[in-house]
Amino acid sequence: MAILCGDVGGTKALFGIADIAAGKPQFVFRRRYVCADYPSFEALFEQFRRDAAAFAVAGGCLAVAGPIDDDGLGAGITNLPWRVDARSAGAAFGLPPLALANDFAAAAAGIGSVAADALVTLQAGAPLAAGVRLVIGAGTGLGMAILAPGAEGHRVLPGEGGHVGFSPQDGDQGRVHAALLAAHGRVTAERVISGPGIAAIHRALAGEDAAAADIAHRAMQGEAAAQRSLNCFLGAYGAYAGDMALAVNARGGVYLAGGIAAKILPLMQAGPFMAAFAAKAEHAALAARMPVHVVTDPELGLKGAATLAARES
Repeated sequence: MAILCGDVGGTKALFGIADIAAGKPQFVFRRRYVCADYPSFEALFEQFRRDAAAFAVAGGCLAVAGPIDDDGLGAGITNLPWRVDARSAGAAFGLPPLALANDFAAAAAGIGSVAADALVTLQAGAPLAAGVRLVIGAGTGLGMAILAPGAEGHRVLPGEGGHVGFSPQDGDQGRVHAALLAAHGRVTAERVISGPGIAAIHRALAGEDAAAADIAHRAMQGEAAAQRSLNCFLGAYGAYAGDMALAVNARGGVYLAGGIAAKILPLMQAGPFMAAFAAKAEHAALAARMPVHVVTDPELGLKGAATLAARES
């Protein structure tokens, strides 16, 4: 039996067809699309429908970078003016409404299927097998989900932790906060800890408009101004991840997903991320016992959507 699955973010969308006859989803078809190439989700999904026309599917799940409506039948994408309708998406394949999931709920659901070589450990910690796991990821936005232990394994709890208020911890972060406060009013963590956040940091600290990927590349090449901006980003990211880990007592591990961490892995390993994660005053010892891993699998969300779809089938 085949299912369709998707992972729709603010920049790109991944779709696939997976065979679940063996109990674990095995992909038989995948496609990647750039969201900017399409005027709407419907146009993008129609392209996928044509590309996957040779496959018969029995159900599916779409992971969406935004909160799901209370009735489970719709969702808005936070960083795009798009709506996803579960009924019309299912009808495109002759199916009932597709399941919808927050993108980081899907990422959390996919953690159990991540291969060992797709995890890079920043801190081994002292993991508890039955402990809470936290999945965080900076990309176009900043996502978060929790895996809470239960009698039948870990339960996925989606959240919008990327939209909590940003708390600056040093002078450079204070300058960034002031610039963003003047531009936007309330400053959320996502405005700093994301791809657009890297660009905003560099604008505030270096007075230059540049793309996040260019700033990161220059930082890895040793350019001082870009390194200052990336160090500010990493310090903010590490402090936020550590704060969220303390909030849920993530002794099962902290998993850093999203599009950025894997692309700047040398900076994640050598920069100020872990120092900021661990700087927790009287709870520094607790933070040190929490394992921290970078997930390098770019299909984590897609695999998680397939896992959720398989559970529904």
